[in-house]
Amino acid sequence: MEQRESHPMILPRAMLRACRRAGRRSKLADTTNQDLTGNEVLLRSLILMRLLTRDVLAADEKYVGLLLPPSVGGGLANAALPLARRIPVNLNYTMSAESINSCIRQCGIRHVLTTRRVIDKLNFKLDAELVFLEDFRDRVKPLDKLVAFLQVYATPIGLLERWLGLKQIQPDDLLTVIFTSGSTGEPKGVMLSHRNILSNVDAIDQLVKLNDDDVVAGALPFFHSFGFTTTLWTVLTLPPKGVYHFDPRDARRIGEMCHKHRATIIISTPTFLRFYLKRCQPEEFANMDVAVAGAEKLPSELCDAFEAKFGLRPVEGYGATECSPLVAVNIPDSRAASSSQLMRKEGTVGRPIPGVTARIVQLETGETLGPNQEGMLWIKGPNVMQGYLGRPDLTAEAIRDGWYVTGDIAVIDDDGFIRITGRESRFSKIGGEMVPHLKIEEQLQKIIAAGEDELKVAVTAVPDAKKGERIVVLHTPMERTPDDICKQLAEAGLPNLWIPSPDSFYQVEEIPVLGTGKVDLRGLKAAAVKRFAEA
Repeated sequence: MEQRESHPMILPRAMLRACRRAGRRSKLADTTNQDLTGNEVLLRSLILMRLLTRDVLAADEKYVGLLLPPSVGGGLANAALPLARRIPVNLNYTMSAESINSCIRQCGIRHVLTTRRVIDKLNFKLDAELVFLEDFRDRVKPLDKLVAFLQVYATPIGLLERWLGLKQIQPDDLLTVIFTSGSTGEPKGVMLSHRNILSNVDAIDQLVKLNDDDVVAGALPFFHSFGFTTTLWTVLTLPPKGVYHFDPRDARRIGEMCHKHRATIIISTPTFLRFYLKRCQPEEFANMDVAVAGAEKLPSELCDAFEAKFGLRPVEGYGATECSPLVAVNIPDSRAASSSQLMRKEGTVGRPIPGVTARIVQLETGETLGPNQEGMLWIKGPNVMQGYLGRPDLTAEAIRDGWYVTGDIAVIDDDGFIRITGRESRFSKIGGEMVPHLKIEEQLQKIIAAGEDELKVAVTAVPDAKKGERIVVLHTPMERTPDDICKQLAEAGLPNLWIPSPDSFYQVEEIPVLGTGKVDLRGLKAAAVKRFAEA
């Protein structure tokens, strides 16, 4: 990232420079046949910013919601809001209406930018005024076009920054809030600053050596920090072009997109890589030389099959929303700075990225452990969040003396590579989504216990070769069948990803409980692993 000025750099300023340098070169494209140059990205972002501040947003309106899939339109909306010195909040459209409205309430969001097509698919009511992007076409006046044209083509960058008030933004000012599920399923707002995201972008640039010829294929949603940082802001502030598709499971369209735009980098999850392995053709990934998978464990069998078909071996990375998200990554041989230095080690999630420090802490005593000793993974660096929105109590639990407590059990080997060995918290990562066990458990208890106080059900997870993890329900004797219960979970509004399969129910004599009265999570998992886990 160029730092040629003494004035602190922030993301919209970096974007102005990157898009202007791109000029007439293609910068953002998607599968709806939109394809914009760097100049066009700036032009449309500035026009949208102007319309939003003039016609929609109040002067004191800080947070603005977005319900938009990965697309050129979604990218432009995310670019326009920081230019307007507003905070974009990408809402998770796979959540229930109740959860989305919780996010809206926590941020005090008054307006949500979206499209009619998205709202028609969701079919629920939000507690904010909807602003449809397609309606802006009729609001653009000749003066709007003229002003934006002069800003893009005739105004020096420094003058444009002063004109837009961007120099008033400081690196530690909030860029976005990304919501992640809380321990009870209530969304938690992770506050990420310009410094947080930029530190990740800088590290990616140092490690992967991005250039003008690179094309990043993006299908991860922008409400995930992985998609927000690696496929959106990395593209907007560095040389590569970004190409987007709205559904990461739609392998055929993604394969066509990668072939058409000669994509060189794909950012994904193991679950989605399996879709591409089955349905994409080798020639569609012919230009690809980097495939990075995160959010769940990357099995070596998947790497073998992917390499056999596409001639490209995926590498694994690791992150957390609270870390912007990238913490560590393996570097593929094609991008390694030196052939003599060990840059990747399969079975690990790589070394910490530049500027980030990792340590292993003994769970009971808090003592820092040495190499090859298993314990809790703690992370420190400029990527660590500012905290949880409106929840200083949860922030104090998660961040201790500047260290983020990941909740993951890990080992750091003699070469500095991190290997994740388990997860302490009651979540599963399935298809890249965080699935809260307690939220499922609460709904199951309502169905199975029917108002009784007795603990009749508990939820855990076991490894699964296809999805990373499999939700398992341990229960005492019940009258309803698993099929009936799964139908009731769906009727209660739980996302499909959260609903266990009927063959994942396991009857036990009693739910294991500790002396403290808490559910014995380790005993629970051990029973499930014994019954369900694959070899």
